[in-house]
Amino acid sequence: MILREFLYVDTDKVRAMLAQLDGGIAEESRETERKEKRTTVGPRVAGQFFQGAGSETYTNKSLGDAIFPMLEEALESEQLLRDISEQASDPQEWTSGELKKRLPLGSLVRVTTMGSLFDTRYAAAAFAAFGSVIAGLEGIGALPSAGAPPKPGKGKQSRQQSNASRPRVPAGFQALEDAIPDFPDIGGADGAALRSFVRISKGVFAPGLHINLVPADGVLINSRLQEGRQYLDSEADILFARYGTEPQEWTIVGSIGSYGTEETRLPEMNFYNDDGSLNRAKFADCMNAQMRNLGRLGFIDLPQHPGFSLIPLAVYRSIPRSGVLALND
Repeated sequence: MILREFLYVDTDKVRAMLAQLDGGIAEESRETERKEKRTTVGPRVAGQFFQGAGSETYTNKSLGDAIFPMLEEALESEQLLRDISEQASDPQEWTSGELKKRLPLGSLVRVTTMGSLFDTRYAAAAFAAFGSVIAGLEGIGALPSAGAPPKPGKGKQSRQQSNASRPRVPAGFQALEDAIPDFPDIGGADGAALRSFVRISKGVFAPGLHINLVPADGVLINSRLQEGRQYLDSEADILFARYGTEPQEWTIVGSIGSYGTEETRLPEMNFYNDDGSLNRAKFADCMNAQMRNLGRLGFIDLPQHPGFSLIPLAVYRSIPRSGVLALND
């Protein structure tokens, strides 16, 4: 028996898929038992004796803990779910394209491999916290030796000039990087550099919680987790405080959304009809081709060849069984 620690369960999709397989979902069970004994003495109106006993048992199962393992087992029994952990760890499967041939879009797969969490919002918050610490240390004259402390008054003046040169953002539309203050170079990074990293992150990984699996060198399987689903905490800092940023073994069960494009040539930008009107279908194709090309380069949040995106049903890690440790005095 596998004991799972769920990070994410899309209960709506799990219930819908299980209903298609089993024709319904038994989310509760009720069992009733009752015994009666009647004794009549003399005329019916003169005296009666009645004794009764009964019991009722009611069970309401947890959706995530009970229903997802049921779906996983049902999909395997119907040969609809494939575990590709071993194949995904083989670089030859990716370079030859065999994995893509065997797994068309929409295939249900389970992948267990090393991966990590990433959220641009948390990166921005972490950089802002670091900048706040450095600015505070500068204010009391206690900057670490890694950076060259500015002369008195210079740091304040340079920050004012930098803030003046930064574009003003209307209230309510502040970008994530705007929370990072200006601070001097500490260990090769200053406020401007960290703001640039956040701007890059917003394009490469759209703000939200991503889980990135790396089964082989140069291959990324990406899943973006939708907020509001079971087990997923809404605050990014809570998740990263619990799970950290280091790679660890994760399991994702889901359907293949799309593969990274192999196109290297962009189509001609001709999206007009013969009469000079705009052909909406051709225009959409041209725009999608442009976006696929940017995804191929890794500049926007799309799968990058040879990897693919997974639409997750559940994300979990297995809880290891504790062994007996011999402790030496």
